[in-house]
Amino acid sequence: MDKQTTNPSAKLASFAANLRYDDIPAAVAARAADLFVDWVGSALAGKGARPVETIARLAREMGPAEGPCEVLIERSTTSPLFAALVNGASSHIAEQDDVHNGSVLHPGTVVFPVALALAQANGASGREFIAAVTAGYEVGIRVGEFLGRSHYRHFHTTGTAGTVAAAAAAGRLLSLSAAQMVDAFGSAGTQAAGLWEFLRDGADSKPLHAGKAAANGLMSAYLARDGFTGAHEILAGAQGMGAGMSADADPARLTKRLGSRWALAETSFKFHASCRHTHPAADALLLAMTTNALRPEEIGKVTARVHQGAIDVLGPVFDPQAVHQAKFSMGTTLALIALKARAGIGEFEHHFRDPDVVAFRDRVEMRLDEEVDRAYPARWIGKVTVETHDGRRFDARVDEPKGDPGNTLDREEIESKFRGLAEAGGAATAAEVDALLPRLWSVGSANRMGMLLARREPRW
Repeated sequence: MDKQTTNPSAKLASFAANLRYDDIPAAVAARAADLFVDWVGSALAGKGARPVETIARLAREMGPAEGPCEVLIERSTTSPLFAALVNGASSHIAEQDDVHNGSVLHPGTVVFPVALALAQANGASGREFIAAVTAGYEVGIRVGEFLGRSHYRHFHTTGTAGTVAAAAAAGRLLSLSAAQMVDAFGSAGTQAAGLWEFLRDGADSKPLHAGKAAANGLMSAYLARDGFTGAHEILAGAQGMGAGMSADADPARLTKRLGSRWALAETSFKFHASCRHTHPAADALLLAMTTNALRPEEIGKVTARVHQGAIDVLGPVFDPQAVHQAKFSMGTTLALIALKARAGIGEFEHHFRDPDVVAFRDRVEMRLDEEVDRAYPARWIGKVTVETHDGRRFDARVDEPKGDPGNTLDREEIESKFRGLAEAGGAATAAEVDALLPRLWSVGSANRMGMLLARREPRW
């Protein structure tokens, strides 16, 4: 049998290289536009965040002073590489970018920075943009699923699988052949990185993971276009990503139902401005409190019943010292839900160290739940047990957190979220948002992808 027909990297590469807009179901293309609007909001929210501004300064020092691609938080222009780097980082700092449950991947934060940069650089149409985005989501999600649960214990999947996702989107917009796309995947996979250790001391690494995944994937595609070769079996090879970064990698997940199952449509919006692992319990706590008319001062203890992945990621964060670290604290997130009825950007920014929030935080614990753990990562079930000071006990569960496809955000909710994100960092005025949103919603019909906010031609 021809090795090319059995190599999952080659099959994925052929799919990404040959995907056309007309191959994509209309509902999936529409969902891609929804996710694009959501991503732009997250990218704008990075304005003013110290880690993002540091990366943006690096881009200004190392990159060209101007170019064909837009840096959204600055309204400046630069090369595709540095635009992807900064926009990727800025869209991952507010913790509101999309997530795919089964792969535990944030695909939008690595795919859209690349697709937007190259579409602007090459004057691609909205249809070409959507095709490239879809290729990136489909590839990245499958690579994340292939790497499995063991990978996520140490590796940030958005930094690892996300690099290959970015290469797929970039390769599609650069019109790579299937063989060139294999090379792009090979170069992307050998650069895939991102470790969770940063959570223990609240280091700045997380947005760097996303920015570098986007930039490295884009670079890999450009190199492949110029004949630079990459490992042909980087995913499932004997010394590839699966072998080196996972104990439960399953190559069948890479190509199963490729072209008939559209993983992009399974992607969830993030409703709370915190790590996704906190969302199921946050929704369950809110349900317990509203159903039973509980006041926060009545609550003596909350037990969040979670999957092992939540314990692995959130467990090291018990006394957050910075806003971003607080977003990985189950106790802080549930305290804000209980005391403020929401865990949005403003609540974290202004209240994560409030004495009442800290006191409630310390009454929250996580406990492994067998049902929740068995369902994860395909389903993220939320369960909490609430105990009151006077001895009452209430259990609540949520089977689909807010933002999941079965409990999704409608257009009005996406727009409301967008406005809050744009306002948070002062990246766009209300009038500018009013003018921008109709263009973003209609991205698929754009004749040429131009600038969103930068005051230079070509404008879109």
